[in-house]
Amino acid sequence: MEKLIEKSLFNSCNYSEFKVILSDLLFEGKSTGSEQSEDLLQYSTLNEIRLRRLDKTLVVPDEIKEKLKSFEKEYTWLVIAEGWCGDAAQILPILNKMALETDKIDLRIVFRDSNDELMNKYLTNGARAIPKLLIIDKEAGVVCNHWGPRPQGATDLIKNYKAEFGVVNEEAKTQLQLWYLHDKGLSVQNEVVEMMFASVEECVCM
Repeated sequence: MEKLIEKSLFNSCNYSEFKVILSDLLFEGKSTGSEQSEDLLQYSTLNEIRLRRLDKTLVVPDEIKEKLKSFEKEYTWLVIAEGWCGDAAQILPILNKMALETDKIDLRIVFRDSNDELMNKYLTNGARAIPKLLIIDKEAGVVCNHWGPRPQGATDLIKNYKAEFGVVNEEAKTQLQLWYLHDKGLSVQNEVVEMMFASVEECVCM
């Protein structure tokens, strides 16, 4: 296994542990990550509420369940995230629900600001955008593919908003959260499963 991936997995936590870390820090008046601010603390507080709500309401459709259970290989889904990230709060519960549907997928999470080398290897258009999902073939010990930080529809929404208004402001973030609400996690599920099938065909170290 690549040393960087091995190191990152060693530093990782599961989804339940991620939520406990977020809650414990909020109790101390802190957010995850190297920066601390009132805005990040507010985002983290909202995200804790989102995580709880989505854990209760998200549904994995039967067709997605069947596809997840059809995989013969075992994979680790390693997600780069932070507790203050709104996209991560929308996407992590989806990935967790998916991973729970099969014993072939192990979901692990690492914090971006504590794993610079890993984050810098998987930039999005030169930016440290999160969440970032790395699909790791457990047997081969390599990253087959990666996905993120957003599903295509959400990416298009932000791209079009920025093209029209020149900035990504609070209104854009509100529209993005509404997009996630109406999508109900289906875009993430479909895109990730499609990528998983592509990875089964040919696992290439990225």
